[in-house]
Amino acid sequence: MKHRYIFVVGGVMSGVGKGVTTASIGKILQSRGLHVTAIKIDPYVNVDAGTMNPVEHGEVFVTDDGDETDQDMGNYERFLEADLTSTNYMTTGRVYQTVIEKERNLEYKGKCVEVVPHIPLEVIRRIKNAAQMAKADVTMVEVGGTVGEYQNILFLEAARMMHLDDPENVLFVLVSYLPVPKHLGEMKTKPTQYATRTLNSAGIHPDFIVCRGEQFMDKPRREKLSVFCNVKPEAVITAPDVPSIYDIPALFESQDLSSTILKKFKMKPRSTDLRTWKAMADVQRTAKRTVKIGVVGKYFATGDYTLSDSYISVIEALKAAAWSHKVKIQLDWINSEDFETHPKSISRLKEYDGILVPGGFGTRGIEGIIAAIKYCREKKVPYFGLCYGMQLACVEFARHVLGKTTAHTVEVDEATVDPIIHVSPIQLKNIRENRYGGTMRLGAFDCKLQPGTLTAKAYRASVISERHRHRYEFNNDYAEAIEKKGLMITGVNPGSGLVEIVELKNHPFFVGVQFHPEFKSRPLNPHPLFKAFIGAALK
Repeated sequence: MKHRYIFVVGGVMSGVGKGVTTASIGKILQSRGLHVTAIKIDPYVNVDAGTMNPVEHGEVFVTDDGDETDQDMGNYERFLEADLTSTNYMTTGRVYQTVIEKERNLEYKGKCVEVVPHIPLEVIRRIKNAAQMAKADVTMVEVGGTVGEYQNILFLEAARMMHLDDPENVLFVLVSYLPVPKHLGEMKTKPTQYATRTLNSAGIHPDFIVCRGEQFMDKPRREKLSVFCNVKPEAVITAPDVPSIYDIPALFESQDLSSTILKKFKMKPRSTDLRTWKAMADVQRTAKRTVKIGVVGKYFATGDYTLSDSYISVIEALKAAAWSHKVKIQLDWINSEDFETHPKSISRLKEYDGILVPGGFGTRGIEGIIAAIKYCREKKVPYFGLCYGMQLACVEFARHVLGKTTAHTVEVDEATVDPIIHVSPIQLKNIRENRYGGTMRLGAFDCKLQPGTLTAKAYRASVISERHRHRYEFNNDYAEAIEKKGLMITGVNPGSGLVEIVELKNHPFFVGVQFHPEFKSRPLNPHPLFKAFIGAALK
């Protein structure tokens, strides 16, 4: 089977949109009947994304096989409607770790092991292995970082070597930024010209330049980039800001990008079909009604800025669920610490159709979250708690319904008299030995649903599989007491007895889940619990 590869690299600045560009190109090629997979290369020394600060790096996305990866892996899964694995993700740390282990095992047969070529060769091995495992016609490879940085030069070297070995089946896309300085009012191409020359210095010439900016790129700018960057005019793609990332595939197709790629690969023309995708993306423009959801959490602020990337899969799952109901969605970020400093401000929650508490870690803002959960429970506001949101719902219930006023999670209070949320013996050993990287309960696990419950009706199944990322869990010693008072355990892992789902009786929607359903939501196939939550909010 012939494998083809498209490397996507970034120019000028970080956050330029390499991930959604990679996913969108993959989508338009998929729409032409090609089997596409995608790989993310992170230039961090971290072995995985699990130990990275979500405010700095964004959400940690978890695969079915339990890999903690970059948030762009979530974009790939959502756009390509595929379940990816650890094979599709690599970091500098992971690559070096493998090379060192091979050297220790004498797999290099006594050779002197060097950064070049052995690190790039390991990168190439991983890329080709992912392509073979997926049986992909085209493998999209996103190289993290920005050209010119020291961190990603070895990955660019691997890409250069692959192109040298098989030039007809390797293409390069440079995603670069074209600023419009306010004092000039003119789109400037010079930063992208410099980015192209910098990429050239690594031995790579871009086949396509995707030009990001606030506005559409005009013909003079396209012609200038074509001449000075040595790229055909039809390979200079404009990519202005759009209302939704799901509009990007259609934007690319309007410029015949997939046709040009097929020509570059010397592949026969294929018909394309993006009708279903376009219909999904159009809902945000055609819907007449809006549902208003408040997301209460703490991973929002960095200085004066709000960073929603900490919860990007939650955001996309909420959007997909709303669009499936043919409504728009308004998301408001609510910092839980506000409820601690200004308790009366909790009344603002009455403005929302539903409240969601996503996953998280640590002690900051916890009492504010608990106050928000109490408000939702008592005022019958639809509530959806994910992971930590489920755990804190149990803590709130124990405090204010069971009367255990000091009840808590041991993550926050190790000495609590009533540890509603505790840590399993396996995880306790990891904590004591300072083993934090890749040691949580990770990946897909089964959950048996209680028949006739809200969650069972939403799933239309008796056994489900969902992805996890947690170290602490519900203490089953309190199961009988909370169920007697009305907080029902409606989902349990059949192997371990771990509580997976709780839901409140006589409430329009009060559901907490130990897992992360947002990781399995897709724009064309929204997650059933998110759909049920939005449905309750609309009522």
